[in-house]
Amino acid sequence: MNKKVILYTLGNMLKIEGLLMLLPALTGLIYHEFASVYYLAVGVFISIIGYFMSYKKPKNKKIYAKEGFVIVAFSWICLSIFGALPFWLSGEIPSYIDALFEIVSGFTTTGSSILNDIESLSHAHLFWRSFSHWIGGMGILVFVVAFLPDVSGSTLHILKAEMPGPIVGKLVSKVKVTSRLLYKIYAVLTIMEVILLMFGGMPFFDSLLNAFGTAGTGGFAIKNASIAYYNSAYFDMIITIFMILFGINFNIIYFIVIKKYAMAFKSEEVRWYLAIIACATLVISLNIMQLYPSLIDAFRYAVFQVASIITTTGFVTADYEQWPLLSQIILFLLMFLGACAGSTGGGIKVSRFMISIKGALAEMKHMIHPHSVHSIKFEGNHIEKSVLENIHTYFMLYVMVFCISLLVISLQNIDFTSAFSAVATCISNVGPGFGIVGPTGNFSSLSDLSKLVLSFDMLAGRLEIFPILMIFSKSLWKR
Repeated sequence: MNKKVILYTLGNMLKIEGLLMLLPALTGLIYHEFASVYYLAVGVFISIIGYFMSYKKPKNKKIYAKEGFVIVAFSWICLSIFGALPFWLSGEIPSYIDALFEIVSGFTTTGSSILNDIESLSHAHLFWRSFSHWIGGMGILVFVVAFLPDVSGSTLHILKAEMPGPIVGKLVSKVKVTSRLLYKIYAVLTIMEVILLMFGGMPFFDSLLNAFGTAGTGGFAIKNASIAYYNSAYFDMIITIFMILFGINFNIIYFIVIKKYAMAFKSEEVRWYLAIIACATLVISLNIMQLYPSLIDAFRYAVFQVASIITTTGFVTADYEQWPLLSQIILFLLMFLGACAGSTGGGIKVSRFMISIKGALAEMKHMIHPHSVHSIKFEGNHIEKSVLENIHTYFMLYVMVFCISLLVISLQNIDFTSAFSAVATCISNVGPGFGIVGPTGNFSSLSDLSKLVLSFDMLAGRLEIFPILMIFSKSLWKR
């Protein structure tokens, strides 16, 4: 284990977080809020810690797979521990456990909240909550790899551990250039959404923060009623379109940018992703039609909620718990499905389900014809056995973490729907669930133990289970 390169990279990450805290501090100064002092103080504090951790470059700068997992896991843990401090020190979130839950939810782009009155927060805190979505959406370490001096020629291991999905590749030959391209696409799409929202009359501050929430597929609202506050078909459609866009693999968006449309449109995962959205929207629109004045209105609310749940954004424009059971079950299933690999969306990912289904069908054919050979193809490529094994292991660990978390949450003796959906929505990084944690509720009534367990689930879900569990493995730390 190359501990020196781990400390060096963690130090760089803390310096980045310290610099990023200048933005909410500036926001507080603009709105004449004392909260800016806490961001300045914490930012300086963690920058100093980061400086001493990264002061001396390690001679051995190689990062292998196990270093990549450790760096990613501890980076996100440290990011959350220090990121919660301004909320807690200011007293606007009096409990540190609540503050930690809120910022973990932000960085992991979950959007679950313990706040009963969001609009009472200062502008600085509102900015930090939503900006944490934007930071976590693409990944803080992707930013470190892209813009800080390279610490290794093997930083692909960091990207593999942080980027969501079963297969991570490079757009171009160099990892650093790939990371910069990803961030450029990410930033341009965010700016486009801000401009379009402002064009419709949304204030700049609201447009910026809602765009952060959409881009990171996080869903922290800045109004108590979420996006329903604006009651605008135009805003609903703009946010819906961008939620769907940010749920698409960024490789595909890159191909569109460079006008390689054929390569973009042959993506099997994207076709299934869009088809699932279309089918779910159609069924729900017809199912809820009697609740709205017209089919167009039903479509407006259905497509928004389908896009919000499948991309794990978590914005709401309607109380979907009042919808018929069929619509609720479809939304619940979409929580687990998630968006595309290589996007900012959470969940298990469309690609994992498609590869698993193809693997199951191939196994059934093999049982019928034992001497035949059935290869599995996805996105035009043959799927190696190791990829299938990785996916099966992921599913097993996902179920294990889910069940253990559910058992711990049940100690609080809340109703089954609330407990089950709380774990489901946190491990899938969705945001609102059902019951007391539904679209009109929040997580404030849960115990501190439950909040800590759910915080762990959010981190595990965002980091695709493996990195966060591997730090508990003895074999990882052996020489």
